Amino acid sequence: MKLLIWSQYFWPESFLINKLAADLSVQGIEVTVVTGKPNYPDGKIFAGYSARGVQHEDYQGVEIIRIPLVPRGKNSTKWLLLNYLSFIFSGYLVAPLALRGRKFDAVFVYAPSPLLQALPAIFVAWLKHAPLILWVQDIWPEALQATGHIKNKWLLSPVKSAVRYIYHHSDSILIQSEAFRPSVQRFIGGKEKIHFYPNFADDLSEADPEGKYKRQLAADIRRNFSVVFTGNIGSAQSCETIVSAAELLRKQQAIKFYLVGTGSKAKTILQNIRRERLTNIVMTGQLPAEEMPSILSAASVLLVSLKENAALSATIPSKLQSYMSAAKPIVASLNGEAARIVDESNAGLSCSAEDSEALAKSVLQLYEMAPEERARLGENARNYFKEHFYAGERIGELIEHLQVLTDHR
Repeated sequence: MKLLIWSQYFWPESFLINKLAADLSVQGIEVTVVTGKPNYPDGKIFAGYSARGVQHEDYQGVEIIRIPLVPRGKNSTKWLLLNYLSFIFSGYLVAPLALRGRKFDAVFVYAPSPLLQALPAIFVAWLKHAPLILWVQDIWPEALQATGHIKNKWLLSPVKSAVRYIYHHSDSILIQSEAFRPSVQRFIGGKEKIHFYPNFADDLSEADPEGKYKRQLAADIRRNFSVVFTGNIGSAQSCETIVSAAELLRKQQAIKFYLVGTGSKAKTILQNIRRERLTNIVMTGQLPAEEMPSILSAASVLLVSLKENAALSATIPSKLQSYMSAAKPIVASLNGEAARIVDESNAGLSCSAEDSEALAKSVLQLYEMAPEERARLGENARNYFKEHFYAGERIGELIEHLQVLTDHR
């Protein structure tokens, strides 16, 4: 099978689609990825790449075709909009030329924000006479409102029309959270082509916890009762709540918070930490994905947080699967689906989004638990992960789904 993956983001940016593409290639699928020039999350084109022109690469047996892209910049709605639009325009104007003469059995769209990136993929799928599969990571336009980039209802109206168009022209819609179903269904009326397909991860508990990428940071994390947050530090993650919780726990000298990652709010969060003179919270900056197993293994507790928002409450952050696979207790400072999973699996403690006092109490409760009790929570997390989110099972499921679609085309 020849599969075209369409994604605005791809390696060396750190997204789940990297793993999916590589795993499909290992299973004998001939994978080509059309993507932009890497610039997430810092907003600058990575070294070795140019915003202009078409570039070709190989990643673990996957062919990559990179089309022109305006970088997203930092904390700028204007540049973010230009970033989104540039990928769409390049998708319509450049991608068909870069793919001319090529045949594909299916087109697979990885659709975190912006969902509108799927527009040119629909055109390419039509040109190639191939079914289009849409893997929805964020529900639009709700996600656009949640991040605060667009609030005007008149501006949201054409976005809604575009979302309706995308859903109607998708042959299959995969949703990473069951809570997405009502939103998607109201745009298309029926439910036949909507399928639950969650995010997934490798079993990190089986990885070498020291590994090739052992760092001083991991050793420092291991010395403390460490509460580790990883990933994007943006407006949706409500890292301000984490800083406030750290301030409430500043007298608990054994407890230390670690923010591993970067993003549009990283500078603001660092300023907050310095203003409050907090020594119990550390920002590490962005680290290579290869180092995450050792970081997660060293943690006492893993932290996931989101703002209080209906669209975000429906989302299952992809880090949750990795956290659960690492067999560590989880503290979830958020509402909705992710909190439900943590509670249902008895993998840790959940508290309301943006409630710093509740977060501080949950961390303190985990700190005061016997080590054996925390270990049981971690084991519960891993067991739930293996049943629901293990990569090996999910990849096989996707291949079967692709085969059914192509057989009935």
